[in-house]
Amino acid sequence: MPALRYILLILIFAMPGALPLSAQSNEAIWQSLEEGGLVILMRHALAPGIGDPPGFERGRCETQRNLSHQGRAQARALGEVFRERDIPIGAVYASRWCRALDTAVLMQLGDVEPAPWLDSFFRERSARAARTRAAREQIAAWEKSGNMLLVTHQVNISALVGRSVGSGEMVVVRPATEGLEVLGRLDVRAP
Repeated sequence: MPALRYILLILIFAMPGALPLSAQSNEAIWQSLEEGGLVILMRHALAPGIGDPPGFERGRCETQRNLSHQGRAQARALGEVFRERDIPIGAVYASRWCRALDTAVLMQLGDVEPAPWLDSFFRERSARAARTRAAREQIAAWEKSGNMLLVTHQVNISALVGRSVGSGEMVVVRPATEGLEVLGRLDVRAP
């Protein structure tokens, strides 16, 4: 029996996203966000599928994988949680993919600025280093009041913090001398 427990623990630790990124609870993260000065890395809301269909063109939503009805509702609900908790948002940036822009707009937390440095590199692996570096530079330069919300893609967040995230899931970080200090995942399903 101890061997079985050991194997189960190994499997749990090996699963990306199976455990929280830090010991901070959701409530502690929410309290930190109330103070401002943090960065929220958010994967766009639910858009079923993987990658984009053949014929993808940025700027033409009909060629892309888009938010489902459930994803649109998820984005609106996420924004409502931020408003209910009175979390200050100083800036909202989103990938130029329609599913990320739509998520940010539906959250209604401020004007949304399209940001090429948040664009997916799922099909364009050669862009990974440059986009990740640019995102780190933007995060490091954040000094405004409130928090910065970045709506992007799973591959981008994984490159920044080394963990995968689900649709609509967030990782809260603070710029640090050596990159990013990860405060933890924010599970808005259990505010």
